[in-house]
Formats: sequence, C-alpha cells, structure tokens
Amino acid sequence: MARGLKFLRLTAGLAVIPFAAFFSATPALAATAPNLGSAVGFAVLGASTVTCTGASAITGDVGVSPGSAITGFPPCTLTGTLHAADAVSAQAQTDALSAYNDAKGAACTTDLTGQDLGGMTLAPGVYCFSSSAQLTGTLNLNGGGVYIFQIGSTLTTASNSSVLISNAQPCDASSNVYWQVGSSATIGTGTAFAGNILALTSITLTTGATLQGRAIALNGAVTMDTNTIIACGQTNGGGGHESHSKCNQGVGNGPEGCDPGNSNNHNTSNDENGGTPGDPGRQGKK
Repeated sequence: MARGLKFLRLTAGLAVIPFAAFFSATPALAATAPNLGSAVGFAVLGASTVTCTGASAITGDVGVSPGSAITGFPPCTLTGTLHAADAVSAQAQTDALSAYNDAKGAACTTDLTGQDLGGMTLAPGVYCFSSSAQLTGTLNLNGGGVYIFQIGSTLTTASNSSVLISNAQPCDASSNVYWQVGSSATIGTGTAFAGNILALTSITLTTGATLQGRAIALNGAVTMDTNTIIACGQTNGGGGHESHSKCNQGVGNGPEGCDPGNSNNHNTSNDENGGTPGDPGRQGKK
C-alpha cells in the first residue's frame, strides 16, 4: 500500500510539471485596436471648443460637438472639412467614446506607473499608468502591431520629446498607437508625437509640436499653436477628405476604418467588395 501511494504521488507531481511549463511559455495575447468608427476621418475633434493659432497645418477633418466654436481657420490651414455641432461630429464623438472605452478596457500587459517613458523601447502591447504619464526624451515603439497606453490621469511631454516607431515616424504605423488619457493631455513645445490621443477632458498642443495621429477630446477643448497634425493611415468615415494612403485589409470591421462600410470611395480603396465580415481571406480591389 505504501509503495502504491508513493507511486501516485510521483505520477501526480510529474503531471503538473509539463502543464506549468506550458502555461508560463504561453505568450500574451496581442492587443486589439479600438475601433474609431466615424471618428477615423478627424485629425482634431473637440467637445466644447477647437482653437487654432499660429501657422498650424492640419490634414484631416476638424470638428466639435456638442459645442459649436471652431476658431482660427484661417490663419490655420486645413486639408479636410470643418464640422461644427453637426450630425457628423456628433456621431464621431459617440464613436470616439466607444473607442476610448475599448482602450480603457483592454487587459494591461505591463504596468509602468511611476516611470518616465523617455528612453524606453517597447514592443506591441497594453501599457498602463495608474495616474499620470510623462515623456521626457524619446520613446521607441519597436515593431509593427497595436500599442495601447492606459493613463489614469494626465499625459505630459517635455519639450522636444518624440515618439518613434522602429526608430522612425511612419505615418501608417502611427495609426496603431492609442493613448487613452483619463483627464487631459499636454504635448510639449517641439515634441514630435505619434498616435491617437483619446482624452476624457482636453488636449493642448503647444508651440511647434507635431502629431501624426489624432487629437480627440471627449468632454473639453482642443487647443493648438503652430502645429502640424496629420490623420495617418486611414480613410475617413466622417465627411471630408480621404487620407493619402489606401487600405488593404480583409473584409470586416478592422481598426483601420477601411472596411466597405467606412470607406468613402471603393474605387480608390483596396477594400473587398461583398463577403462575410471578419473573413480576411480575399484580397481587395486594386
């Protein structure tokens, strides 16, 4: 009987080892990009006001809702359409809030609370800060994929900081970076920033800052001063321009906003016609 019990204990222990090894070797699931919906066409979207000063240049739509004040065009220049308290900007705000909640609800893979993003090299994933986040210097996002930054309160960058993707700033790749900010974001003087900023309150871009992505404030204002902002990598679902790059994704509601329901022009987008949503197996029309 004693030998039998000893054998059972040994075999039970052996059975646990490969399971534990398998579990620890299992990679974390890749982050899923929040769906911006019709907000994808907006380079700047505010809730109360949008204010632009200096020689700012914006590629993408500019909108505000439920507020109606958009000031500074001109002297600021726009390649896109202004939407002040209309149905398009209202729907974009609804879709942006949904994307904000998607980003906030993503499972955190790395907690960076209390650390400065400057000097870091990060792989695709979900990075969280329980309170504020600071960027001083250069953040390098290493490789293609989705990056989500969950920030409990404020996002602030020091002057002349930068966000790079694989040591460069490819516009299309910037569209897969999401900054979910629990209060307000301030992009410092001369900062070269990348990604979609979804701030619960307000966004301020100070003198000379550039943004490849989107500045979306859900409850407050967006304020700009001599900035360059480009809505990267996606065609719009709002009502204005079409971005410089075409899409080439499978059928379905992907994060790029390029699926048949969102693209403005199927003759110039590489979307698939027809098919089952979510089926990536067929290449689109060139």
